[in-house]
Amino acid sequence: MGEGTGSTLVHVLVVALCLTAFGFSIAAERRRSTGTIHPDPATNTTYCVYDSDVATGYGVGAFLFLFSSQSLLMGVTKCMCFGRPLAPGGNRAWSIIYFASSWLTFLVAESCLIAGATKNAYHTRYRDMVYAQSWTCESLRKGVFIAGAVFVVFTMILNVYYYMYFTKATSQAAHKVNRSSSTVGMAGYP
Repeated sequence: MGEGTGSTLVHVLVVALCLTAFGFSIAAERRRSTGTIHPDPATNTTYCVYDSDVATGYGVGAFLFLFSSQSLLMGVTKCMCFGRPLAPGGNRAWSIIYFASSWLTFLVAESCLIAGATKNAYHTRYRDMVYAQSWTCESLRKGVFIAGAVFVVFTMILNVYYYMYFTKATSQAAHKVNRSSSTVGMAGYP
């Protein structure tokens, strides 16, 4: 890659981790638990029986992969607060904009994923006997994991642009420092 575009390995790892999180969140949406009402004639009660709890594991997996991606990028860039300074200009401005935007979308994605996993686990594990005649088995609302998946993609795109502009701004700052510390110049002869 060209000067100031960053490490290809970091780009590949961030994209791979985000795409894995995206895949897990789509799988979680497809495997959401659903319940069916079963009457118990012996006690004259109805209760909900839920199918497998695989979506909770997928949701947690998506959460962890996205968290790993964000942690990797923030570790490499030192969260933009520590390390080398950024050169003033457009690259620094875009870097700050993409940094803030990626954190916003990251928090929304993580909220959707962990809320979906928690809500899915609640309905599959903790619903028991219900002493009502007209009862519907609650399940996780459609689209919670899809919303997480959409924000995972937004986070991935913003992280790639953030890293690209961040490395351009740091390489410009390093280039300016090298240029100003040069010892070559006009010198008079004694």
